[in-house]
Amino acid sequence: MSQYRVLIDANDEKGLVHKVSTIFYENDLNILSNSEFVDKENNKFFMRSFVDGAINKKVLTDAINAVLPVNSSVKVIEPKKKNIIIMATKELHALGDILIRHESGELEANILAVVSNYDKLESLVQKFDIPYITVSHENLERPEHEARVIEAIDSFEEVDYIVLAKYMRILTPAFVEHYENKIINIHHSFLPAFIGANPYKQAYDRGVKIIGATAHFVNNNLDEGPIIAQEIQAVNHAYTWKDMQRSGRDVEKVVLSRALKLALEDRIFVYANKTVIF
Repeated sequence: MSQYRVLIDANDEKGLVHKVSTIFYENDLNILSNSEFVDKENNKFFMRSFVDGAINKKVLTDAINAVLPVNSSVKVIEPKKKNIIIMATKELHALGDILIRHESGELEANILAVVSNYDKLESLVQKFDIPYITVSHENLERPEHEARVIEAIDSFEEVDYIVLAKYMRILTPAFVEHYENKIINIHHSFLPAFIGANPYKQAYDRGVKIIGATAHFVNNNLDEGPIIAQEIQAVNHAYTWKDMQRSGRDVEKVVLSRALKLALEDRIFVYANKTVIF
């Protein structure tokens, strides 16, 4: 017996849930859970099913494709740990939170390595018996530095996601394209507000009453990729911008780990610079 996560992204039409459920029934598959959503404005249908039974993965994929509209996307995924690379710079709160959750078995992931442009966090990572790779940016143009980072990442056979745990360097379009929809970033602001540098200072100057954090996929528009998870926290007039920053770090690490967990469990559909999350 096998278990599969079945992810369907298609143009909407009447009867899709019935057609797919019939495929499951005819192949003696038990539906353990099922979620679907229709974006009527864009005529898009999304469905995530968790099924159990004895069937070949390719046979199931072909059978579902046969009853869907043309240009549909069907993914049949066996639940297993995904391989991730974490990229960091000097701040340890987001990285440390992921390492602890990984150590406690909360994440369906193998952390292949931590890659950083500084060696500052190496002693922390070594405590978890995870490889640490320093790729210094000193005296290098950005394309050359990124080429070395790519070389380090691609030395691993299969990488499912790259997690930017406060990696404080802007990535070039070439790098982003190389890992399309695989890079998850945490931004220290409730996007789309206060993008770019020092958002806590921006928020303080604006007199905000809430601060937040946003985890999103990285694309070529700075801090404007598809949003995965967000969280907020109340602040007041007595907070300095540094107080806001300290509170914000707690929010950041929780939101990043939540977004990573959603990705590892195949709960995210990306389209039109948005996400559908089951």
